[in-house]
Amino acid sequence: MTPDDLKEKVKQRYGSAASAAVRGESGGCCGTGPSCGLAGVKDPITRDIYAGEETAGLPEDAILASFGCGNPTALADLRPGEVVLDLGSGGGIDVLLSAKRVAPGGKAYGLDMTPEMLSIARANQAKAGVANAEFLEGTIEAIPLPDASVDVIVSNCVINLSGDKPRVFAEAFRVLRSGGRFAVSDVVLRRELPESVRGSMELWTGCVAGALLQQDYVRGLERAGFVDVGVEPTRVFEKGDVEEMASRSGCGDGGAAVDGMDGAVMSAFIRARKP
Repeated sequence: MTPDDLKEKVKQRYGSAASAAVRGESGGCCGTGPSCGLAGVKDPITRDIYAGEETAGLPEDAILASFGCGNPTALADLRPGEVVLDLGSGGGIDVLLSAKRVAPGGKAYGLDMTPEMLSIARANQAKAGVANAEFLEGTIEAIPLPDASVDVIVSNCVINLSGDKPRVFAEAFRVLRSGGRFAVSDVVLRRELPESVRGSMELWTGCVAGALLQQDYVRGLERAGFVDVGVEPTRVFEKGDVEEMASRSGCGDGGAAVDGMDGAVMSAFIRARKP
């Protein structure tokens, strides 16, 4: 499977997930459709990550089309006047939250490669009346912004989906200004996954099989030039969570997936800084 093949699979999957979510069907990292359970119910990775007061006033579609694994905007210490870039912005929830936090004088960009997601995000921006945000079409491996143009990069359960993570880290470093901050939520591995799990396309496009080991994530950021790299676990997925993910993903042998993934997968907040 080449990085381009993976990119196309991810694009197709999240385009379908966006359309399903705004119809009120279940969605999240596990996918969508009849095998994913009750309508409107998200999987263990994506649910319960935003406080009610944060989403108050946001369009419902922004919340429904959120497939993240954490809340990077709450942890990134955003300040008025800063420029923020959300890598893989999806339905736009983190961009809209970021735009509020950097006002007045700041701006929030959202970058996504999926036309369905961009359409939803731009509609949500219009509904919310947020003027200091802009959604760009493109990939996180080739960010369509100039060098040193961004103060903060956030992302929510997206970098793990890339087939070329060194390029993502290099691009993030390029567009950040000196002293700029990298502050993302992502799925990270505590130990190696069995080959049978890593080989599952369902789990690749569903946030798990493409995740990096914690030490490899740190090493990748450092090789790109970042300093002060830290990984803060926010949730470790235990047996019950893994059983639910396996059954919802339709990834095949649920028993093998549970044995291989129990306690191996976590959501984490990753911080780093450009010197």
